[in-house]
Amino acid sequence: MQQFLEFFANHLVLFAAFGTVLLLMVANEVHGGLTGGKRVGPMEAVRMINDREPVIVDLRPAGDFKKGHLLNAINVPLAKLEERAGDLGKDRNRPVLLYCALGGSSGEAAARLRKLGFTEAYPIRGGINAWMQSNLPVTAK
Repeated sequence: MQQFLEFFANHLVLFAAFGTVLLLMVANEVHGGLTGGKRVGPMEAVRMINDREPVIVDLRPAGDFKKGHLLNAINVPLAKLEERAGDLGKDRNRPVLLYCALGGSSGEAAARLRKLGFTEAYPIRGGINAWMQSNLPVTAK
């Protein structure tokens, strides 16, 4: 115990940085839960795609979309989400899966869609990067 206290005293800045990062991570998760609703992981998204046939929306710029995207995804950049909401279909009760590059913008997009009347808007946690890290397929067609 004495060694731990000595280590702590000698590395106070490291422990403060660690505490700050930990606190920010927790705050980010709480904020995402309060504003973006339920986030789904890549495997949950696959299950939803197979079972419920959601609308899949890629929020990235068109250039990134052309390099690779989820099968059957439509490209609706975040900045044009409200004006292109009609492209998502008339059935506002149909699930909508949203993703961006890292998952940061998709929570905001889900909240916007809920305000527009879409009852089920789910951001994919980690975006397309998490999707590809899970070795799931993307297409460039």
